[in-house]
Amino acid sequence: MKPLMRRIFVVLISLLTLGMYVPPTQLDTDAAEKKELSEHNHYSQSTISPEVEEFPEVLSDEPLQTDGLIDSFTEQARAQTVAKMGPRILDKVDEDLTTSILPKMEEALDEILSSAGEGQVPYYEITEEPASGYGERIFNIYNHLTNEEVARFHVRRDKRPGEGYWFNFHYHLQDDNFMKHHQIGDVYWEKNTPPKWMS
Repeated sequence: MKPLMRRIFVVLISLLTLGMYVPPTQLDTDAAEKKELSEHNHYSQSTISPEVEEFPEVLSDEPLQTDGLIDSFTEQARAQTVAKMGPRILDKVDEDLTTSILPKMEEALDEILSSAGEGQVPYYEITEEPASGYGERIFNIYNHLTNEEVARFHVRRDKRPGEGYWFNFHYHLQDDNFMKHHQIGDVYWEKNTPPKWMS
């Protein structure tokens, strides 16, 4: 009887776990276009003389358009902040968020990117992994050339006695090893506990 029960148990477990892990399948929908592109690159590389080197676009003689990059950063930062808040929190704090927090956050981003210099800004990117639950992280600014974080933007829940809950928006900089809180602003929630972050 024991071997029969063991077999039944193995069959049940295999049926229950069947289909729980499916490896990702990535279909190459642009295969024909990539083939044409690779054939073109093969042809163009074979016609280049060995003395000529190809440089990336970043090292071209044309001036960099940092204004467009800064605008892109501010749009990404705004989207990450809204995603972090989620619809339940955003319904109550949307006005305060758009009038006081987001403009100050954009000023801080502009200051960080301007102080970096035009040569470094093209290598900066915003991480798209806000912390969920009770985590503070909204987004980080990352320099993928040096593999270092430059700034961390956070929102923290503060419970003030007699007042209720507040959302404290701040950021940290690499210059001081992310120790100092650079204040952006506070938004009042209410006396009841706010829900968890959506992200």
